[in-house]
Amino acid sequence: MSLSAKSFLFAALAIAAATNASAADLTTYQAPDAGYEQPPAFSWGGAYFGAHGGVASPKLNPFASGKGLTAGVQAGYNFQVGPGILGAELEGSYLGNNEVNVPNGKLEERFRGAAKAKAGLTFDRTLVYGTAGLTMTKFDGGRGVSGPSGWKQGYLFGGGIEQGFGGGLSAKVEYNYVMTNDVSTTSSSGRSKTDVRDHVIKAGLNYRF
Repeated sequence: MSLSAKSFLFAALAIAAATNASAADLTTYQAPDAGYEQPPAFSWGGAYFGAHGGVASPKLNPFASGKGLTAGVQAGYNFQVGPGILGAELEGSYLGNNEVNVPNGKLEERFRGAAKAKAGLTFDRTLVYGTAGLTMTKFDGGRGVSGPSGWKQGYLFGGGIEQGFGGGLSAKVEYNYVMTNDVSTTSSSGRSKTDVRDHVIKAGLNYRF
């Protein structure tokens, strides 16, 4: 066989081998599934309602004397812009006759309503927020004193953390510091006014829709 014929045969064999390798690569490669979609990010925006329970105490220690078990409901609406949250919430609570110290005795708190603003940051399914607002507290008689009639206005501030789950559910833990000034009481020694302070620690569930 001449040298030119050998060169031609070698080149033909090389081209055939390269063609077979390319065909094998095309067979192995699989195009990505065009129907796959990235799941949407968790949304904290929109309306919600829920319930809560916890402890109200005149001291930061929730196990201190005078504490009362608290329970209630809440409803609100959040606006989400990127990772930021702005919202408003209405809350009503039964305070379980939480006892607060006043001159010449102890006064019981019975009910509380609150209108709160919220602001926070989201980390996908986790929301960390602060809150502040106005309260209306209904006092009752206590030991050695009688309380004011009607509802008494106050203020609160605090914060919490909320974790989102599937199906629109989320769970939260929240702390509120409540200030109610110039609460009038009457005892055998006469009338007096006291600034009442509360610490409220509560856990709750919300449903978003």
